[in-house]
Amino acid sequence: MVAALRDARVVITGAGGGIGAALARRFAGEGARVVVNDIDAGAAKAVADEIGGLAVPGDASGIVAEARAALGGGIDIFCANAGVGSMAGVEAEDAVWNHVWDVNVMAHVRASRELLPEWLERGGGRFVATVSAAGLLTMPGDAPYSVTKHAALAFAEWLAVTYKHRGIHVHAVCPQGVRTDMLRGAGEAGELVLVPTAIEPEDVAEAVMRGIADERFLILPHPEAADYYVARATDTDRWISGMNRVQRQLEGS
Repeated sequence: MVAALRDARVVITGAGGGIGAALARRFAGEGARVVVNDIDAGAAKAVADEIGGLAVPGDASGIVAEARAALGGGIDIFCANAGVGSMAGVEAEDAVWNHVWDVNVMAHVRASRELLPEWLERGGGRFVATVSAAGLLTMPGDAPYSVTKHAALAFAEWLAVTYKHRGIHVHAVCPQGVRTDMLRGAGEAGELVLVPTAIEPEDVAEAVMRGIADERFLILPHPEAADYYVARATDTDRWISGMNRVQRQLEGS
């Protein structure tokens, strides 16, 4: 048990399934009061009913006020978990780029904009961003996802740098493959890069609990991602060549 989570008021976006639902179950198991958000109202209600939580369906970008009201006036932990991919490259139309950017980055910005005044006034709050290892590395076959996940990591890092001394705790959760609907829709790239080491959503939720307990910014459900991150930073050309070999495998060349 993470003592600090008992009676905490928690909001989780994209929690109708996958990682979000696993987080909702785990936070509820720790004694937190949980708002389950999802664009799919039925999925949000099903998870909320299961855990004794509160369903607040709708677009993840605009549910802070409603979630705050449902919890009785305040939010202690906000999990910006909703995310989308495109399985497209630079050829993706602007509408696709804009949608992925809006969900994967701007939803985090908009939520923070609403949360920070409350958190700064009382000197505490916790922002948990589900980023993906694509934010540390890249994801072959999906340019919008890779780019926006880098931006989501950068935004979480900026929040931590800017507000750490004022009681704001920030975590960036960066798993590789996780057995969810998103992975099942990731096509050949997902099969090649992510499926061999894929873990369960519950494994991610467990890693988040440990990360919160240890007050770690970077939460890596796949610990090996740290080695890849170091390799990318210290010998970038070699790392790019290695990832290009993966790309050539995808192309059958």
